[in-house]
Amino acid sequence: MDKAALLVRVSTAEQSTDRQITELTEYAGARGYTIVEVISETVSGAKKNAERKGIQRLLLLAQSKKINKVLIHEVSRLGRNTPEALATLETLHDHKVSVVVKNYQIETLNADGSVNSMGLFLTTILLDIGRMERATLIERVKSGLTEAKRKGKVLGRPAGSKKDICKQHPKVMKYLKAGQSIRETAKLAGVGVSTVQRVKKQL
Repeated sequence: MDKAALLVRVSTAEQSTDRQITELTEYAGARGYTIVEVISETVSGAKKNAERKGIQRLLLLAQSKKINKVLIHEVSRLGRNTPEALATLETLHDHKVSVVVKNYQIETLNADGSVNSMGLFLTTILLDIGRMERATLIERVKSGLTEAKRKGKVLGRPAGSKKDICKQHPKVMKYLKAGQSIRETAKLAGVGVSTVQRVKKQL
């Protein structure tokens, strides 16, 4: 029976991995895969592998022969840094672990463990498209900011707004200062984890 790890990723704490997990779990169940572990990351896909704990955990599972498949919702979950993502693929393949990309129904290894040339080719193209999309988006944002400054618009938060989040959530401040963890503070104060993270950032 195939043993799979689910790799899900979002870029910010305000986003959720719930949809990715639900759809990949259903996908795995329909194919009889046993889910060994769900690896969830909140990190930019442009980060290097060494900075991504999820990727490091994934490679450890592969090296220890605990999985033979990795399920991802789309290629960008593997990363938006093409060389780093390809390095991950190469290491996984060395350990006979195949990557399954759900939204395109792509698998990078054949049933006998050999490389699926077409699958790897398509995955590589999709990775590079994702990289170019990110670069284009960054350029558009920079261009927009430059144009806004040229027109004399004041960018950033209004003066004094940094402290507003702390003033709005005194209980969160109290629990954080008492040494409670972010998740425990969120439970005690009845707010979301992202709210606690914003308060902590401003303290």
